[in-house]
Amino acid sequence: MSSETAYFALGCFWGAERRFWQTEGVVETSVGYMGGAVPDPSYELVCTGGTNHTEAVKVIFDNEKVSYRSLLEMFWTIHDPTQGDRQGNDIGSQYRSAIFYTSEEQKLTAQETLDIYQAAITHAGFGKITTEITAAADHPYYPAEQYHQKYLAKNPNGYDCHARTGIVFPGASVTA
Repeated sequence: MSSETAYFALGCFWGAERRFWQTEGVVETSVGYMGGAVPDPSYELVCTGGTNHTEAVKVIFDNEKVSYRSLLEMFWTIHDPTQGDRQGNDIGSQYRSAIFYTSEEQKLTAQETLDIYQAAITHAGFGKITTEITAAADHPYYPAEQYHQKYLAKNPNGYDCHARTGIVFPGASVTA
């Protein structure tokens, strides 16, 4: 097995994590905080909006079974990347859309898929994608509290807010 790590922020991390752990080829997931200025933040602190962290999902995947590009294609379609600091009714900087790349190849693939999806959603009448694409090396990943990990496995009817555009990724190899 050849594993790789990816980090995605796309709104509430509970539902996002479930989407990734259900994907064939994904070996492990966890939820945490990235992109902020405060070391080792708590959920309560992140929710104040004062840390600038996102709710993020760490995805370890077998790149012989699922490609990073396929994960990105899914990422774009399971949330609305045009909403800025929100997803649906979830409002705040912790709900913004971001990709934290771990290699130059991931960075280029993220930008390429952003451009493709932007063209598709623009054609459908949506605005500009606000997703940040930034180096994971510049933003430590802080695991969230244990009760957040695999939350929807423990609480199958729990909250899962994910706004979507409804626009499929052109030529997607994985469906959301």
